[in-house]
Amino acid sequence: MNKSNKFSPEVRERAVRMVQEHRAEYPSLWAAIESIAPKIGCVPQTLHDWVKRAEIDAGLRAGTTTSDARRIKELEREVK
Repeated sequence: MNKSNKFSPEVRERAVRMVQEHRAEYPSLWAAIESIAPKIGCVPQTLHDWVKRAEIDAGLRAGTTTSDARRIKELEREVK
C-alpha cells in the first residue's frame, strides 16, 4: 500500500514553523501541536511526526536525518 502525500512540502514546513514559533505560548509541545493541527487540516500525531523529523534534521534531536536515511537506502540497493 502506497502512502499518498496529502500535504505539500510547503504546507508541512509552514506547520512545523508555526509550532516552533508558538511553542512558548503553550504549556507543552503537544498542546501547541493539538492547537495548530486542526488549522492545517491534519491529525496531531501527523504534525508531531513532522516536528520530530524537522528537529532531527536540524540536529536538535537524536536520530537519523532524512539525507542519511536516503543515502543508507541507496547503499542498500547497491549491495543488493
